[in-house]
Amino acid sequence: AGKDQVKKHKSKSATVCGYPISIFFIVVNEFCERFSYYGMRAVLVLYFKYFLKWDDDFATTIYHTFVALCYLTPILGAIVADSWLGKFKTIIYLSIVYAVGQVIMAISAISDITDTNKDGTPDNMTFHIALSMVGLLLIALGTGGIKPCVAAFGGDQFEDHQEKQRSTFFSIFYLSINAGSLLSTIITPVLRAYECGAVKQQCYPLAFGVPAALMVVALIVFIVGSGMYTKTAPQGNIMVRVCKCIGFAIQNRFRHRSSQYPKREHWMDWKLLIAQVKMVLKVLFLYIPLPMFWALFDQQVWTTLPGILTIQPDQMQTVNPILILVLVPIMDSIIYPLIAKCKLNFSPLKRMTVGMFLAALAFVAAALVQIQIDNTLPTFPSKTQSQAKFINMLNTSLTIKAGQNDLELLPFKASDDYLTFDDSFILNLGPGVDQAVSLPDGNRSTLVIIKDGREPRYQMTKPEQGANAIRFLNGFEKLLNVTVGNELFESIVTNNMSGYINVKKGNAVFGISDGVQTCTYQLTLGFGSSYTLIIPPSLTFGQECGGIESEMDISPNSIHMAWLIPQYFLITAGEVVFSVTGLEFSYSQAPSNMKSVLQAGWLLTVAVGNIIVLIVAEAATLEEQWAEYILFASLLVLVCIIFAIQAYFYTYIDPTAIEAQFTKREPDEKEKRKSIEMVKKDSVENHNEKRKASHSSSSSSDEETKQTRI
Repeated sequence: AGKDQVKKHKSKSATVCGYPISIFFIVVNEFCERFSYYGMRAVLVLYFKYFLKWDDDFATTIYHTFVALCYLTPILGAIVADSWLGKFKTIIYLSIVYAVGQVIMAISAISDITDTNKDGTPDNMTFHIALSMVGLLLIALGTGGIKPCVAAFGGDQFEDHQEKQRSTFFSIFYLSINAGSLLSTIITPVLRAYECGAVKQQCYPLAFGVPAALMVVALIVFIVGSGMYTKTAPQGNIMVRVCKCIGFAIQNRFRHRSSQYPKREHWMDWKLLIAQVKMVLKVLFLYIPLPMFWALFDQQVWTTLPGILTIQPDQMQTVNPILILVLVPIMDSIIYPLIAKCKLNFSPLKRMTVGMFLAALAFVAAALVQIQIDNTLPTFPSKTQSQAKFINMLNTSLTIKAGQNDLELLPFKASDDYLTFDDSFILNLGPGVDQAVSLPDGNRSTLVIIKDGREPRYQMTKPEQGANAIRFLNGFEKLLNVTVGNELFESIVTNNMSGYINVKKGNAVFGISDGVQTCTYQLTLGFGSSYTLIIPPSLTFGQECGGIESEMDISPNSIHMAWLIPQYFLITAGEVVFSVTGLEFSYSQAPSNMKSVLQAGWLLTVAVGNIIVLIVAEAATLEEQWAEYILFASLLVLVCIIFAIQAYFYTYIDPTAIEAQFTKREPDEKEKRKSIEMVKKDSVENHNEKRKASHSSSSSSDEETKQTRI
């Protein structure tokens, strides 16, 4: 017994349909926790970009760093649970840390805390960034720390005679994870779309606040079931013992080189624990290529694609959990049985290889969609060129000379498109009045030609999240107030241009007033367009404004969001075949006392996958997004081939049989002493039996002699 004895505090919980009541608290806890995690994660990249104002690359870097931390901290959680607090207390304490982190994230998204001038932008962005980083660090510690504990704690609730119920519990547990993920990725983007705050804007505090509330609910539900749980006391950390065991084996590998020691088949063949570690290392060796799958799977680039229309991009993440809930039973009940009936050897490692290949195909599909999107986007200037669009606000025609081409501009009209210039161009403002104009390299400008000269306005990017960028150019002789709906857009002085305002899809109604007269102008908007509305001097007031010209700077999106479904289907099918099979394979090939070691190793591959994303993103200098997708797909195909070769040479084992054989071959010291004593005892008994037999034989011979004599 001693250190290896596992002490359990049995609960007196009743059962329902053969299941302990305590597991229902665990399942509800997991549902709420996964809702909290995936709900927060669904809007995290968008929060980085549009609230903290980070660029795409930096936002992606921080996102993947956070995800990597979430899958590195399970090692810490396993050590704390096994060697110090036990699973129950570890889940309680780290859930508190988790909930605090979610609350801090919700607070960090409240711009009004530092927005003293109420312009919608925080005055102290450093404060919000610092709070966000503290919140994410606590969340990573909490969610990662409890990850290896909750499922195992649920398994501890079953008795030995409830093996069937325990197996079903893990299926229910997996479904609760995806149900929480599905609901959160539907609800959280809707909450984000609400407008809140002193200056109405997207409500990130609500989008983070609801997941924080669900984490608090998860903690309360778990605590309520405390009296019903079967709690396993900590029994010493197996991971520490594994490390010591490997060190012991390495030392003996170099110490026992002499011919007097028997040669071993493997340098780890020294004790039972070492034999078990050898089984684990054999599986961990197969894990080496696996992080590349997660490098593709955990990328969130599809949620922020420009040029996509119809629904909120972060809501597309609901496709993944929906497909999981559909594909898991289809694979288990239809696909795998059909393959088995065809007498094909579709082993677990072959399934995982197919899953990796499907993920690579998903990124090829993403690249094809991206190419189509790029064809619909405006062509922005290179670093050595400039672009310009011209708006003539003079009551006379103008000529623009650029190289060998001349452009005629009628009064109060704009050029049809942006012109690209390698150098300066000549602007002819009238007979004999030429002006050389040069623009900064890499800029996209709108040049407004007015009486007092020209006024450049810059726009480099396409509006994102389906918004439409609208601006007004006032050529009227008075100051004009422009309203959008019931809100004042801007007051624009004569011969001046407003800034851009984002307007939602649909029939936009703009009110224009000079302080005395009022009229309305309507414009039907799609997704992702940009317009300049030119108000001429001849503006007429009435029910509708007369004379306003609308110039399209950037055309609306023309690619439907549904084109993303094939790549989501492929990546999800790859996940089902790869991830679920990988968990099953890891469990079946692990020794009885090291299931948690391989679980931690499996989660570690997810963390390494996100680190790979960071490395490749920083090292790659690809300007085109589709090329980056092809790069990741190519890397995964290469890794898939390596893994297939490893799988070909892998021999499936039965850990229980090996442990039994090794125990028989290598008895411990007590068994050795007992065996020696038994051998000695047998030797003595055999010797006595021989003496008795000899004495009996001698007596019998004497008796026969006596009878003969008689």
